[in-house]
Amino acid sequence: MTAVANAAIFYASDGYRPDAKGINGRRVAGESFLKGYIKHGMVEEFVILTKSNPEAEEVASLIKAHRPDKKMRAVGLVRPQAIAPTEALYYPAANIAGEAWRRADHGSGAWAICGLTHTTSTTGIMQGFFDLRMAPVMEWDAVICTSNAVQSAVLTQMDLVDNHIRHRFGSAPPARPMFPVIPLGIHTADFIRDDASRAALRGRLGAAETDVVFSTIARLSPHEKFDPIPIFLSMQAASRELPPGIKMHVVMCGIFRQPYARKVFEDGAARLMPDVGFLLLDGAKADERRQTLSGADVFLFMIDNIQETFGLAPLEGMAAGLPVLGSDWDGLKDTITPDVGLRVTSRMLGPVHLANESLRLQGGIDDYPQYCAAVSAMTELDMADMKAKIVALASNPDLRAQMGQAALRRVQSLYDWKAVIPQMQALWSEQIARKRAAAAKAFRIRGYSLPISPSPSLLFAGYPTETANLTTQAFHAPDRSGLPDLAEVLALRNYQGLNRIFAEPAQIAAIQAAVQSGQATVEAISKATQMRDIFVERVLMWLLKYDFVRRKA
Repeated sequence: MTAVANAAIFYASDGYRPDAKGINGRRVAGESFLKGYIKHGMVEEFVILTKSNPEAEEVASLIKAHRPDKKMRAVGLVRPQAIAPTEALYYPAANIAGEAWRRADHGSGAWAICGLTHTTSTTGIMQGFFDLRMAPVMEWDAVICTSNAVQSAVLTQMDLVDNHIRHRFGSAPPARPMFPVIPLGIHTADFIRDDASRAALRGRLGAAETDVVFSTIARLSPHEKFDPIPIFLSMQAASRELPPGIKMHVVMCGIFRQPYARKVFEDGAARLMPDVGFLLLDGAKADERRQTLSGADVFLFMIDNIQETFGLAPLEGMAAGLPVLGSDWDGLKDTITPDVGLRVTSRMLGPVHLANESLRLQGGIDDYPQYCAAVSAMTELDMADMKAKIVALASNPDLRAQMGQAALRRVQSLYDWKAVIPQMQALWSEQIARKRAAAAKAFRIRGYSLPISPSPSLLFAGYPTETANLTTQAFHAPDRSGLPDLAEVLALRNYQGLNRIFAEPAQIAAIQAAVQSGQATVEAISKATQMRDIFVERVLMWLLKYDFVRRKA
């Protein structure tokens, strides 16, 4: 068995809480991963890197619910080195450059960083991959690619960036991080079909037992997910070739972000497939998602958009024992094998034809939805192929049953988190082994001299008259009779208005009290308050600013 390792989990609610922050693929995947790691991770303790106690408590409650025998240790973002002895950090996004800079002050060999791809087509992500080559990202770091298609896309951009480095600087680019392929996972037991939900959906449709229901769960956006018009056209054409007594229905469950998107779906279905039943359901409601899967005969996922990278929803359909009809696109090439479903041929124009779309996005002429929609408009899903495969599945219940059974077996063996989590832990072990073996290549960049965000005292050293040196000076407390005290001045200044204060009021008061009691130097104040010299100097500077202390002549 491959060795496995623990990793500290970077936790921010935005990446893991679709219930609180809004449903999208990234958060749904993050929530599912976290639950999967807590349930299946081989660890002695769970380590969380987070910026707030309330967020740490969110994870603690999950651990209590699923692994009450395990402890959790929360580490604050200001002291990331405290994840030790854990030697890896999992970051739930592809842009790990920022985490590499956070690590730099502690040395690039302090821990390994592991990111994860979601959407890779935004300007932010593409810029992030470029920044990754400029940041102190090391060969023992990794970005998980969730499909072979995504890995191909990422490596293509890496080649372009590295060619730029060679031409621009006349030197070889640095060693790349790892880009392994590990799929996303699901909790397969969550999607078992329910007889009551099946009856409820088919009752809403008025569907007979011989009718065939094709169901989709996805974001319902013709601009950023899939264009429904080719589906409607193909369904109507297929309905004319079915044996007598079979009617098809299409159920689409999801969320509309824009009113005009709903109109595309509703008007398109009514006009283009009048002989096929059609129902829209709310993807924000768990019971409607359950009905969508339980009442279906085929899971439909006809993606034609570069926003998609993996496709969690088909795995949910497979876990419900459904055959899948999908496009031959990105991660679906990995998940929909011939034994579990059918894939429809897709085609895209070559690089020269779509160069204008990339230039318009990069130049700010088009926004991201416009960019995605333009590329989708130039992407074909073969209509004849789609119609033929709809007919094949709709007219053959034995084929559907055979594929549905194979789909369930495949998703249970390959895509349940109990199968995926060990792959991630094995990767972390490999990263740690590489880090240890290449320790001589590690280097440190002092926190105050990070090239992307140097200390303002370094960057703006030319602004003040001089740089203060408090360690060589002595201080005293002046007479402040009749003047506002510390608490009143802090209240007047109201740092809490920005939810950010340079030190806790109690710490400021303790340092002021030390000076008032006769502690005249940084060293003496530090000893009296049990606070670090550098922290004492920060507070002294503020006390000087407001005349609570003065320099001795």
